[in-house]
Amino acid sequence: MSTTICQVMGFLVSSLGVAGCVVATAMDMWSTQDLYDNPVTAVFQYQGLWRSCVRQSSGFTECRPYFTILGLPAMFQAVRALMIVGIVLGILGLLVCIFALKCIHIGSMENSAKANMTLTSGIMFIVAGLCAITGVSVFANMLVTNFWMSTANMYQGMQNVQNRYTFGSALFVGWVAGGLALVGGIMMCLACRGLLPEESRYKAVSYHASGRNISYRTGPYKGGSGYEAEAKSRKGAGYEEAPRSEDGRRSYPSKYDYV
Repeated sequence: MSTTICQVMGFLVSSLGVAGCVVATAMDMWSTQDLYDNPVTAVFQYQGLWRSCVRQSSGFTECRPYFTILGLPAMFQAVRALMIVGIVLGILGLLVCIFALKCIHIGSMENSAKANMTLTSGIMFIVAGLCAITGVSVFANMLVTNFWMSTANMYQGMQNVQNRYTFGSALFVGWVAGGLALVGGIMMCLACRGLLPEESRYKAVSYHASGRNISYRTGPYKGGSGYEAEAKSRKGAGYEEAPRSEDGRRSYPSKYDYV
């Protein structure tokens, strides 16, 4: 029962993580304009992975997508790739995990096959969570670097060079979603151990002697009754048993009896 609960909980947590990664990737507020020095402004700017938006004080918002890929920084494109890879792996992991659930019976699928599928989906969730966390962290590092560069330019008197941007809400959604996918993948890997069949590592093998009446002893060799018939059959036709004397002893002819 605990294995089923761990597997189902891992599936639900991973599903929330993958859904969060999709939402974070589609959000436009990856970076927002810093209003610390100018709280009252007529224009508010924020940017996402796919487009940049401008919101006016009247409430009108205009968004413009990035029409070119070559003009974007390499790190920006790397963040896009990481998020897409995380989403694809998460969706594939969900599909595999659905068929691997212990509470769902599909044909004559054994627990060993479900254990392998559970482990595979868990690894996919872990990699998807790491991709999401890495992508969001790289973007946050870019924001921190640009923020302090813009601050240094402002202190030098160049106040209108560029706007400063800070963390948007999409970054926090991405961090939480990546963490959920990572935790869900670990739970699926733990549930895999409970699905493995319990078998002994070494199987006992019994050995039987080929003969029916053969006995093995530590002392000198003595043949059983099974060898007596064979020994008698090997005696020739001219073989005669030596005569016995009155006291029961056998008397054998001497060499002088043949002269």
